[in-house]
Amino acid sequence: EATVDLAERRQIRSAIRELQRQELEWGEETLASKRFRPERGSHRQDDKENWPRSRRLEEEQQMALAALSRQLEAISDVEELTKLLRAAGEYEERKLIRAAIRKLRAEEIEGEEQTSALGQTC
Repeated sequence: EATVDLAERRQIRSAIRELQRQELEWGEETLASKRFRPERGSHRQDDKENWPRSRRLEEEQQMALAALSRQLEAISDVEELTKLLRAAGEYEERKLIRAAIRKLRAEEIEGEEQTSALGQTC
């Protein structure tokens, strides 16, 4: 604003925009480097010590989910599945139950479509 020359003002504004762009890029690079920085120190050692335990817990969870999946296949009532869904605490359990509900509803719709198609042919 101190200068009257329009060309000089344009040049100053352009330089300011370039500095702002560089500052944004630098900020993004800093965030990216912090976000993906490998962990250091004792935490890595803790992971090594706890790995067998976490592996065992993961395997137990997979076995429980497989058992739940078999149990869900035996259930053919949407209301019962809905009750199980409300009682489920883990995300993976709810995911399996919702899939079973969708499957039952799709089968019901398919059955209704076949019934109406048979009714139309008679």
